[in-house]
Amino acid sequence: MNLFRKILIPFSLLYGGVAALRNSFYEKGLFKSKSFDKPVICVGNLSVGGTGKSPMIEYLIEFLVKDFRVAVLSRGYKRRTTGFREVLVESTVQEVGDEPLQFKQNFPKVTIAVCANRQEGIERLQDRADIILLDDAFQHRRVRASTNILLTPFNDLYINDLVVPAGNLREFRSGAKRADIIVVTKCPEGVAYSALQEIQRKMKLQEHQKIYFSKISYEESIYGPTEKLPLNYLRDKKFTLVTGIAKPKALVDFLEREKFTFNHKKYPDHHDFSMSEVSKLKRNEIILTTEKDYMRLQPKLGKFAIYYLPIKTIILREQESFFRKSILDSIDKKRFS
Repeated sequence: MNLFRKILIPFSLLYGGVAALRNSFYEKGLFKSKSFDKPVICVGNLSVGGTGKSPMIEYLIEFLVKDFRVAVLSRGYKRRTTGFREVLVESTVQEVGDEPLQFKQNFPKVTIAVCANRQEGIERLQDRADIILLDDAFQHRRVRASTNILLTPFNDLYINDLVVPAGNLREFRSGAKRADIIVVTKCPEGVAYSALQEIQRKMKLQEHQKIYFSKISYEESIYGPTEKLPLNYLRDKKFTLVTGIAKPKALVDFLEREKFTFNHKKYPDHHDFSMSEVSKLKRNEIILTTEKDYMRLQPKLGKFAIYYLPIKTIILREQESFFRKSILDSIDKKRFS
């Protein structure tokens, strides 16, 4: 740990202490949490961004929508509207946020909504859904989810981190005890089983908790405003990679591993590209970006040669059937309790 972060530790203890006090008020019933008749599955994390929540939400949608009416509720981070708002395919990022719009465009028949007040959002959705997925709501204690899924990246485990500002955690590591399922995301290709076992040992899981491991899979195609092309289309071209996500390292590593030649322009998470930045980006011949960034950037670039590379969550090894069974069991437990 560098000296600057050591200096910040007292502030982390203060921030974490306030979060812990708030959590204790909920656990003692001094602050009220509301549960619902419908299964509510929360996908969240302890750290600030970059754990793979969006691909996990899409994994759950794709898996559950075959048998249930699924709705997704998100806060709609950085949107310019307030209150409850249903996401439409033709909605804009300014109206609903980038991730909710991505969900809707990938799953047009699924009900997607944004609302900062998660209680209100669930109340307005529960008659239209059998299951409600809460995006990034692990710290939203006013709702008592029937299942909490906590994500933590392989190379940035919460057990090795500190609370902000010395680290990247939103609360003390002990908050992980609220999780029913822990998913270690972004595992590297070919990771040794012994390494996964060691992580599980260090996690010191509670009796009620289950742990699974996942990786990110990149599609073999890129998508633009009017066309779908093989990823290899970029093989002999110099392009610019534009990212406005918390942790772009996995994508950069993948492209470098595949021997692509590119220039990387990195922006903050959920970055709102200014017109001057857009003008500068137009000087590049081809832009490759993430799907979330594409939601924000493409409307400003118009018919420019901009493409995104979709990703998917894949549960490792032979765990997928067990992971899905854990989700279905939790749904049945809520539905028939």
